[in-house]
Amino acid sequence: MSEALKELGAQLELKRADCVLSWDVTHGELNVDVAPSNLVEFVEFLKSDRNCQFSSLVDITGVDYPERAKRFDVVYHFLSMYRNQRIRLRVSIREEDMVPSIVDVHPSANWFEREVFDMFGILFTGHPDLRRILTDYGFRGHPLRKDFPTTGYTEVRYDEAQKRVVYEPVSLVQEYRQFDFMSPWEGANYILPGDEKQE
Repeated sequence: MSEALKELGAQLELKRADCVLSWDVTHGELNVDVAPSNLVEFVEFLKSDRNCQFSSLVDITGVDYPERAKRFDVVYHFLSMYRNQRIRLRVSIREEDMVPSIVDVHPSANWFEREVFDMFGILFTGHPDLRRILTDYGFRGHPLRKDFPTTGYTEVRYDEAQKRVVYEPVSLVQEYRQFDFMSPWEGANYILPGDEKQE
């Protein structure tokens, strides 16, 4: 299988040198780096070319690398049921860059792109309805960014006295902030990080 993927990677680089920046086969999967400006054209090629036939969009997600100049990777997973092969496309972008939407090629990308926008704040140009899909309307921030606080900014709870949902700023007790990883399990015969403080 790995040889077939290497052959496919070489063919893609040869046929679409304008789109393919680089490619490799890692852990039995073909990864192709694509320039954002050529993304839609390349996805159309992967879908229609008879040697590819990647007609199923499996997923779109993002990866946050805050230390890089091109902070985000937008990652696309495609499946060719005709060839029994998978391919992963990666598009690297800066925080302020926008990625062209592939909804016109794969209509199922609609909700995937909305999820990536909601979780990472990545904008997709040409998307028919780019708005949050998993978080609330007034939600602040993007939860899957590495700089998003694990506690969030707002606490949502039901107030029994007011008989309604109440939004409040998060307030943490000091014990929560200084969690020391002490083992809650009595009789554990191994040492967890922090257990040495017990002595």
